[in-house]
Amino acid sequence: MKKIIALDIGGTNTRVALINEDYKIESILINPTVVGNLDLFLESVKKTILEGVKDFTDVIAIAAGVPGRVRHDGFIYALPNIHITSIPLSDYLQKEFNLPVFVRNDAEIAALAEANVGPYKDYHSLYFVTISTGVGGALCIDGRLFNSSYEIGHTMTAYHNEIHEFEHMASGTGIRRLCDMNGLNIANAREFFELVKNDHPLAKRVYKDWIKMLSEWIEMVQDNFSPEVFTLTGGVMKSKDLFFEDLRRACPNSNIQECACGQEAGLVGAAVFGFQQAK
Repeated sequence: MKKIIALDIGGTNTRVALINEDYKIESILINPTVVGNLDLFLESVKKTILEGVKDFTDVIAIAAGVPGRVRHDGFIYALPNIHITSIPLSDYLQKEFNLPVFVRNDAEIAALAEANVGPYKDYHSLYFVTISTGVGGALCIDGRLFNSSYEIGHTMTAYHNEIHEFEHMASGTGIRRLCDMNGLNIANAREFFELVKNDHPLAKRVYKDWIKMLSEWIEMVQDNFSPEVFTLTGGVMKSKDLFFEDLRRACPNSNIQECACGQEAGLVGAAVFGFQQAK
């Protein structure tokens, strides 16, 4: 059975898995991500692969999801959370392992997992959304990335007669800025949602603004791409019991669901991408 070496590279950890054509994870290893030094970063990715994959039999490619902008040939412009730029990850790994190497932004990779594995795989079109430190998104049609823009969080939105980037107001960290603009001092999104839960009057008013902003953004995506389903993930989903149904009611024209692949989306999606590209 053919296999893919899948990489999920984040600002904190780098995960590698050996995944077969049935999208079953045969082995997995997690190592800390080396930050701030390009050469050491590349060497650490190589080391993680060698430690995590003991048998290269039937491996047809390496595929990776990374938190940054990626050129069509796999060259990475920058990995801001890893504090390096101009990263030739694809060329480096191809030379080291003599295998085809495919690299894509991590939001797009996670979208491929949702569109190809699990309960949403039979939908014709799916729009993946992650709301954490920032906001990312990607569109899949018939299981493949289509006209995708993981920079969707940089869409401009109006608030209090000012224009802001959407993710600067609606993301997990953006909620803090939203609160500041309304005279509410919070440490993080978790504290904000706790205040909302406890019926804090000002927090509830800001919460209504946040739901309105988020729902208008989703409706904008709906109008432009007409996905049959949205799948949501990210840090704010830790508070889904509080806001998820409110968001659904605010978006009557959209089918909004929780992502199904969970923590394995990055690895499974990388495998999906690898098999698609290898064909």
